[in-house]
Amino acid sequence: MAQRQEFHFKPLNVGRWIIWGLFALVLFVAPRIWTSGLAQTMLTQMGIGVIACLAYNILLGQGGMLSFGHAVYSGMGAFLAIHALNMAGAGTLGIPVSLIPLVGGLAGLVVSALLGYVSTKKAGTPFAMITLGIGELVFALALMLPEFSGGEGGISSNRVIGQPVLGISFGPQIQVYYLAAVYCFICTAAMFALTRTPLGRMLNAVRDNPERVEFVGYDTHWVRFLAFMISGFFAGIAGGLGAINTEIVNGEVLHATRSGAYLLFTFLGGATFFFGPIIGAVLMVICGVLLSELTKAWLLYLGLIFLFMVMYAPGGFASLILMNLRVAAFGKLKQVWASYLALFGTALAALVGAATMIEMLYHRQLNEALGPELKFMGATLNSAGLDAWFGAGFLIVVGAALFELVRRQYVREWGEIQEDIEKEIKRREAL
Repeated sequence: MAQRQEFHFKPLNVGRWIIWGLFALVLFVAPRIWTSGLAQTMLTQMGIGVIACLAYNILLGQGGMLSFGHAVYSGMGAFLAIHALNMAGAGTLGIPVSLIPLVGGLAGLVVSALLGYVSTKKAGTPFAMITLGIGELVFALALMLPEFSGGEGGISSNRVIGQPVLGISFGPQIQVYYLAAVYCFICTAAMFALTRTPLGRMLNAVRDNPERVEFVGYDTHWVRFLAFMISGFFAGIAGGLGAINTEIVNGEVLHATRSGAYLLFTFLGGATFFFGPIIGAVLMVICGVLLSELTKAWLLYLGLIFLFMVMYAPGGFASLILMNLRVAAFGKLKQVWASYLALFGTALAALVGAATMIEMLYHRQLNEALGPELKFMGATLNSAGLDAWFGAGFLIVVGAALFELVRRQYVREWGEIQEDIEKEIKRREAL
């Protein structure tokens, strides 16, 4: 007698569907809320940055591979995309603008396949040094081939080609934003799905214990190589979208500064969490566009923030969010809100003092011809007098000292809360 075939289905993960639905909703309504040209341009850059940082995190967060040259793959994707866009405009390549980012993705895939096989033969520090050397080599080579890179001026194009389809010409910035948003959602979903595949799980295993992975019969080199190519593909898509957005590509897209930005902001967002690079991409655009307009010392501020995060929150902003969500889930967050206010106030005092010193120093170095006085946070400061310098130094010393005292008290409170949570977990398990 034949056995009856039975089917088993996993329960529907409602929470995950809600999160992805909210993500799609945010992508859709964002340009309807922020309607200015600057805001829509920034939103477009954020969508592109999300793809680039998530692609980089396949290496750093998922595979434990510290790369200093990942701009090579987004940059090569941008160059091939801009060439394809010019060919499409000239009528020699029959491809719509909406598919140009895929050309960039294929370019990133091919280049990562050519360069990644050698790079991924090593791990750890040798891998990082190899990627740094390859990045500098490709950047220098691009400048030596002006027929390909356009030299220092770069290559420009026009994204409005042919007749509009359904009214879409990609001339208005909002249409470019929605193109980037569609690619952002699809690529984010695809990279999240990768983390749930056997390759994604094996990549985590290679990151955590490569010796054991080899012992059970897997080739760690090929696991890293496959992840490297996938990362290069998505980075190339980000580069192709960037080429459409700016309509110009130059050697800066291959520079080590771009690779450093991917690394820094992926770390700040939280490389060990999937949504961490999304936070990092948003911060990358805000710092590069808004903060750079507010002060010439924005890179120095960014360095201070990075140093602070390395010292006190190495898991990035994503770890801070998840840690507090866990505490809130057990109803313990109200026990530390006073400490949070004290930490914020003391850190703000030290930051204001440091920023005052930095701005006065930059004023004396760059704007000395305008006189000793400068405007900062609504106040007039005299950079030639001792009062402003003494006040700034006083804020730094007092703020930093009080921050350390509050931090120690917070650490004790946090430890007690974690002990209570563990006891509650054990109590629930015993029921």
